[in-house]
Amino acid sequence: MNLFLRLTSLVAFILLVNAFPVKIKAQGLEYVKAHYTKYEYQIPMRDGKHLFTAVYVPKDNSQKYPMLLKRTPYSVRPYGADQYPDNLGPSALFGKEGYIFVYQDVRGRWMSEGDFVQMRPHLPKKTTKDDIDESTDTWDTVEWLIKNIKNHNGRVGIAGISYPGFYTAAGIIDSHPAIKAASPQAPVNDWFMGDDWHHNGAFFLAHMFNWMSRSGRARPEPTKNFPRANFDYGTPDGYEFYMRIKTLSEIDQKYLKGEVPFWLETMKHGNYDDFWKSRNIRQHLNNVKPAVLMVGGWFDAENLFGALETYKSIEARNPQTVNTIVMGPWRHGGWARGEGSFFGDIPFNSKTSEFYREKIEFPFFQKYLKGKGKVEHPEAWVFETGTNQWKKYNKWPPAKAQPHSLYFHQNEQLSFAPPQQKEGQGTFDEYFSNPNKPVPYMGGITKGMKAEYLTADQRFASRRPDVLVYQTGVLKRDVTIVGPIGVELIVSTSGTDSDWIVKVIDVYPDDFPNPKNNPKQVQMGGYQQLVRGDVIRGKFRNSFEKPEPFKPNEPTEVIFTLPDTNHCFRSGHRIMIQVQSSWFPLVDRNPQKFCDIFQATPADFQSATQRVYRSPQAVSHLDLLVLP
Repeated sequence: MNLFLRLTSLVAFILLVNAFPVKIKAQGLEYVKAHYTKYEYQIPMRDGKHLFTAVYVPKDNSQKYPMLLKRTPYSVRPYGADQYPDNLGPSALFGKEGYIFVYQDVRGRWMSEGDFVQMRPHLPKKTTKDDIDESTDTWDTVEWLIKNIKNHNGRVGIAGISYPGFYTAAGIIDSHPAIKAASPQAPVNDWFMGDDWHHNGAFFLAHMFNWMSRSGRARPEPTKNFPRANFDYGTPDGYEFYMRIKTLSEIDQKYLKGEVPFWLETMKHGNYDDFWKSRNIRQHLNNVKPAVLMVGGWFDAENLFGALETYKSIEARNPQTVNTIVMGPWRHGGWARGEGSFFGDIPFNSKTSEFYREKIEFPFFQKYLKGKGKVEHPEAWVFETGTNQWKKYNKWPPAKAQPHSLYFHQNEQLSFAPPQQKEGQGTFDEYFSNPNKPVPYMGGITKGMKAEYLTADQRFASRRPDVLVYQTGVLKRDVTIVGPIGVELIVSTSGTDSDWIVKVIDVYPDDFPNPKNNPKQVQMGGYQQLVRGDVIRGKFRNSFEKPEPFKPNEPTEVIFTLPDTNHCFRSGHRIMIQVQSSWFPLVDRNPQKFCDIFQATPADFQSATQRVYRSPQAVSHLDLLVLP
């Protein structure tokens, strides 16, 4: 190759690289140190407390930059003006582009003053300077930044995942006018109804204990070093570990020893009382001024509920606000790292996380904080699993979706047609539920809450006698469901309380091929992929504030909702529904006796006969939204 051709090739290569800046990898420590100067501040709040804040300012002052704020209980490490992280911003794209990055320890955590309150309740009315919440702390922080940080363009963005997602959502209530863009990602919003610690009143034991044992201990004073050691279970088998614990009250006595205040509070508040209601942020999401990019994962075991419900609340209360939702095939925070090309055993045939970071998140902040780009996001960016493709909708759920019901039939059948009187072979199916032999939430050996449970193969459960199974025939065409899934069961129990778990499952054909990259050698033929599943504690069927016992053996209506999904059951597949009364140790054991379960004794746990009715007069079914 002559010199001219070599130079031409080199120039072409350089132009190609510059044309696709979205392929930039992590910035790296040396890049951050070379391009940013770090400052540390104690920012005063209106009540006199100071919040520790680290600010990274571009060294290039030839232009003005927007500020991007993250407020977190998980530390803004590394501490020290000479200590730098190896990456700034939600992704590597931001540090290369140039922003002023602001990280803050929230009140009462790490190096910030004040008292930490788990999901600090919002105060709608504030009469004194001591009436503070996360919205006021955010306002005071932004006000100080605008007045004291140099070379900014007057625009502020906020973003965060999980708990920082909660602080993002709380920070845009009655928003500071400088905040122009916000992205609450998997935000916590209601710890009794659907996020983290409870689902419809049922206690998510494995997750709460694992998290609280590591991160729930109180911090007596500001510190750069906070104990956060993993708990030693003494066994790789979480099922066995929790079965050795006979009652919930034993957990504090044996393991937490009074050192985790919020665990003790949870044990005192078994119903949806004011303690939990005050931590429901949805009711306060008013006067949201910035453009919002809500982000969640279809397979987020922690905060799937939070992303969906926070989006819906902002939409309902702030109809003029730009409010976009993004739902991809991700675990908790999976959109912020890795390629996103698979989850558990399920491949997606594309790099979904990279697509999100490059085509959705980065352009959003560029537009609203820098005025760059002409990208117009739809109302909803959603990934359709099953067909594995991104979809754009101007409304969520899509307006064109039509309501359909799936009915339980005799002989383990499931159909879009209701049962007929002529079927006549009994009016119910039943199983024997023993709290001392609960149904595991996953096959195999796991500890804690394994994220992959939300797509895991359910064949282990369908073969148990204490799990009811209903299944369609082979589908002749694709069936795509979108939005929430309504559950209407007619049930009875021989006890006075019971949990009801309903799972919607995609059954693969027997000849479904194994993916080429299949290191676990999972056999995908006949795979029963969990699409959506959830639980309700039966005593809350009529009221989460005032639980009621069941009348033994009396048919009773139990209605609840499974979180939204967007899944296509392909032709050749089947739709399956499983019903059971334990999901252990994801959910604690229900004694199946009406009582305060947090104070239950070993004598309270009893077996029960559970019935699910399916006659034309009392028909159990699911209500779906199906795309035509």
